[in-house]
Amino acid sequence: MKSTVAASAKRRWKWFVAAVLALVFFSLLVPLAFLLGLHNRFPSGNLNDDRASASSESSFGNHGKVPATREKNLNVPQGADLVDDIMKNLRSDISKVDKNTKANKNSQTVSTPSNSQAQSSIPPPNGISIPPPFTPDTLGTTTVKKYKVGETTTPCELEHGSYCLWSIEHKEKLKDDIVKRLKDQLFMARSYFPTIAKMKSEEKFSREIKQNIQDYEKMLSDAIVDADLPLTVEKNIQRMELAITKAKSFHVECVNVIKKLAQILDLTEDEAQFHTRQGAFLYHLGVQTMPKSLHCLSLRLTGEYFRSSSSDTQISSSDKHDKPSYQHYVIFSKNILASSVTVNSTVVNAEVSANLVFHVLTNEQNYYALKLWFSQHSYKDAVIHVLNVEKHELTSKYDYNMSTMTFSEEFRISVRDNDQLSTVERRIEYISIFGHSHFLLPDIFKNLKKVVVLDDDVVVQKDLSPLWDVDMKGKVVGAVQFCEVRLGQLKRYLGKRNITSDSCIWTSGLNIIDLEKWREVDISTTYQMLRKEIQSMKVLPWRAASLPISLLAFQDHTFGLSSTWLLSGLGKDYELSKDTLSNAAVLHYNGNMKPWLELGIPRYKSYWRRFLTRDDQYMDDCNVSL
Repeated sequence: MKSTVAASAKRRWKWFVAAVLALVFFSLLVPLAFLLGLHNRFPSGNLNDDRASASSESSFGNHGKVPATREKNLNVPQGADLVDDIMKNLRSDISKVDKNTKANKNSQTVSTPSNSQAQSSIPPPNGISIPPPFTPDTLGTTTVKKYKVGETTTPCELEHGSYCLWSIEHKEKLKDDIVKRLKDQLFMARSYFPTIAKMKSEEKFSREIKQNIQDYEKMLSDAIVDADLPLTVEKNIQRMELAITKAKSFHVECVNVIKKLAQILDLTEDEAQFHTRQGAFLYHLGVQTMPKSLHCLSLRLTGEYFRSSSSDTQISSSDKHDKPSYQHYVIFSKNILASSVTVNSTVVNAEVSANLVFHVLTNEQNYYALKLWFSQHSYKDAVIHVLNVEKHELTSKYDYNMSTMTFSEEFRISVRDNDQLSTVERRIEYISIFGHSHFLLPDIFKNLKKVVVLDDDVVVQKDLSPLWDVDMKGKVVGAVQFCEVRLGQLKRYLGKRNITSDSCIWTSGLNIIDLEKWREVDISTTYQMLRKEIQSMKVLPWRAASLPISLLAFQDHTFGLSSTWLLSGLGKDYELSKDTLSNAAVLHYNGNMKPWLELGIPRYKSYWRRFLTRDDQYMDDCNVSL
């Protein structure tokens, strides 16, 4: 019995020894297989480190345990057979992966080049599968197409759509591409020509380059875009290209080339400065010129006024025009839609519109158009009185031609923040001020005591009736002060006069005028003296003279209104916040970018458009779309 137990124990011990030897042999054989190159059968193009390890785990996962049927009869020869079975299964799994990889590679539109294959066949250390190096033609499973852009070939990656491909297919050809190429060749030829011209042995070649330069200058003098070039331009380009190539083969003094290129640079800078000044002038002309549609509207209304049978009838309620008990607003304007928006916005936001009387003062050219417009449009219970300033009867003290009268003026000035002469620290500001016509107000409205003057480029957002209760402390004009510019910064405009340099200037847009105080201090006489003085000096033109006259005539006679009444800068400042815009009582579009122009700042136009008259036949006929 004891011998039987000992024999069975000895057999179990041999079985354990065989299992241990099999595992040791297996642990040594697998790394040896990788070192001998079996791993080369793994697909290196589509596997990274993670996928390789995952594949290895999945391959060995099915063979990590010995089946139960063979476990009982396991001995050393059977352990060797087990290893052979494992290696056969491993080879079959690897071959399946290899076949799938080859099939994927054949389905790709771009194959891996031979040099990358050679690199990927080198056995990596420690059995790690290394992806092939990146080249423009190998992007893994991503399709790559090449497109020629100019002289270079640009790869486009077509993964989830490609902006590169879209931009190339939809690229718009420049209309002056050939013109720019001609200019580049001309610059090169001019830089080499001085040196070639000094070579006596190359007189023929020198004449050839000179002729090419003259031909180019003639073509470029008449051509701005490629369509302006003659049909022989390709031949000229080829001749010039050959000439430049030949010129580069000669020994050229670098000093001469540098000098010529410096001259060309100077000419180019001068040309750029000229175009900059020209662009600024055209921009200024564009913002100062009445748009074609608005000019058409004025002509149509004027013609209709004389065709209408009711042209001689006054608008309404003429008995209110000179009664001080009403709230009188004065608007100087030549613009029909602008003055209409100012009137409409004031009436809409007024608590009581029956107390409002608007005096729209204009010139003779626009008088009939404005009169017909306001007669055909109603503004609640407000009264509109259109007046021709040029036909008004004035006293003999005004000895100048009324046709030269100007309305509200706006000046673009350059100021410095300190006394240094550096132009870098200068800034541009727009100052709105009274024109010469404003000094006629006491004579035009002889029976009125107080008026509120509005510019035609303002939009009213709140009720203005509290302005009539403002105590101006005996001052003539109530205005919002503009402390970004002070009188001391305008000395060159004001001349040698006693002024308070630190005083803020005031602006028009919204102004209260005490006509009784005006007559008491006799502002009109001060104006006449300043006008004659400036005219005798012949320093400033007639319109520009209104800036020093207005500032000096009302010096010490201005009352500062709260800044909440008027917000300026909507015609020049892009950075005004929404809260600032909504809290202001009046928005002033001072600056070049008026809301009725295409150049107007888009985000501010909505405040102006909401008070614009719609569905008007004359506006439709003239294609007025604002």
